[in-house]
Amino acid sequence: MEDNKGRQRVHLEHDFGERSVFTLRGALEWVLVILIALAATFLIRSFVVEPFVVPTGSMEHTIEEHDQILAQKVTLELGMPVRQGDIVVFHNPDKTTGHDLLVKRVIATAGQTVDLQDGKVVVDGQVLDEGYTAGMSWPLSENITFPYTVPDDCVWMMGDNRENSADSRIFGPVKSSDLVAVALVRYWPLNRIGAID
Repeated sequence: MEDNKGRQRVHLEHDFGERSVFTLRGALEWVLVILIALAATFLIRSFVVEPFVVPTGSMEHTIEEHDQILAQKVTLELGMPVRQGDIVVFHNPDKTTGHDLLVKRVIATAGQTVDLQDGKVVVDGQVLDEGYTAGMSWPLSENITFPYTVPDDCVWMMGDNRENSADSRIFGPVKSSDLVAVALVRYWPLNRIGAID
């Protein structure tokens, strides 16, 4: 009898030991999965795509204030230049506004000349066809004179809501190093989900 009880005790202790090893192994596997997911999220947000909330109404009606967008970082990370017409998230050169990031349209790139004539934007002597804009394009600062040639490694940014946009007409060209991402799609609100152009 005693021998039987001893065997049962050893068997129970052995089962408990195996169970605790399996429990520990399962917990470690979950920790590893969570760490991999966090690392993947960090890498994706740092180098591939990131969500942003549009901070102002300066891009209405293309993008509304508080719309949520996804913007890709790959082309900028690879050193590829943005193109005229791209909608870009960038660091705000005007630190007094309370917005760290802005979203605007690229109007001209390095070496191009921007002019504002009769409320229209002229780039390199050609009036831009801007059916997406609201309002007229007037100069907004005495510190910037037109025509204006965009310096090397810079872009000229303007909001589509021309009469309600603090943009390059106020703070001048934006350095390429201040560009964060190129807007791709709006994912919120759901009734306006779709590509941004």
